[in-house]
Amino acid sequence: MFDRGQIDGPSLVAQIRLWAAELGFSQIGVAGVDLSSAEAGLLAWLSNGFHGDMAYMQTHGLKRARPAELVPGTASVITARLDYLPRTAPLGWQAVEFERLRQPKEGIVSTYARGRDYHKVLRARLQKLSDRIAAQVGPFGHRVFTDSAPVLEAELAARSGQGWRGKHTLVLSREAGSMFFLGEIYVDLALPESEPVAAHCGTCEACIEICPTQAIVGPYRLDARRCISYLTIEHHGPIPLEVRPLIGNRIYGCDDCQLVCPWNKYARRSALPDFDEREGLTGAHLATLFAWSEDEFLRNTEGSAIRRIGHERWLRNIAVALGNALRATGDASLKAALLARAEHPSALVREHVAWALAQHA
Repeated sequence: MFDRGQIDGPSLVAQIRLWAAELGFSQIGVAGVDLSSAEAGLLAWLSNGFHGDMAYMQTHGLKRARPAELVPGTASVITARLDYLPRTAPLGWQAVEFERLRQPKEGIVSTYARGRDYHKVLRARLQKLSDRIAAQVGPFGHRVFTDSAPVLEAELAARSGQGWRGKHTLVLSREAGSMFFLGEIYVDLALPESEPVAAHCGTCEACIEICPTQAIVGPYRLDARRCISYLTIEHHGPIPLEVRPLIGNRIYGCDDCQLVCPWNKYARRSALPDFDEREGLTGAHLATLFAWSEDEFLRNTEGSAIRRIGHERWLRNIAVALGNALRATGDASLKAALLARAEHPSALVREHVAWALAQHA
């Protein structure tokens, strides 16, 4: 056994930052485990039902704000940032993305999901970082998280200097905007905490104003039940009728609040090829994507975060987008694509197809 008292915390954190950079991470921070000041906000969010049918959030309750209860023995949390803007993203990429949203027949997948599944990329690198720490200090208690458990991720990131909470609830960095993933390593090592940074949203409320479904119900308050990302990814049932026309051509996630954010002019391109855009997912016609069989869906989304929603919800999402495109363009080929799925075995798909066909003027 090694003597914990012999660990030089600041030197170890400096070394962890060097190892992390070698592994492709953009920034490392350290947070403490006392998140008690965040508990009231978490409870209010849950009591308002803003978590929708993500029941696991209610089940875990305050464990999310209590790292030492989630992983007994946790003394510090190492937070990691990994930029994901594709390496080939053009200058003015935000304007390019807004223009694509104006092409009703093109299916839009959220930027983060166009490459490899970030859960796999981030987890593997966090584990390698943990292994390097163990090689330095000896065996230590730790657990790696990548959006995979009840972790108050944005709160930990903000407390560890990764950025501040924007009014859209995402973490914002002056150097990198918000186009990045966050991951954590809960450790039983007492490490020096990073200094948090000041907020820099000022009076800007562009993210609130642009949200297609007005899911950002106020600064720092998101009602997931109206959020397109939640509805197209986390939600299992029918998409509420009143928000279907507002979804436009977004078939997996939504980036609008990030696209409009002035700080994202500083968003950094990923150093990794993992987040390069996958061929067939960017710039694809809705009818083409809707025609994928389940086997084609599984093959084309292998290693992608999109696969987690399954073929049925993939078709549900695209049916909504096709209905919106049909209303906007009256294109007969869109109607034909929908009719081909009108007798689909899934009642969920059939209902969304019927709604989409009814959008034809």
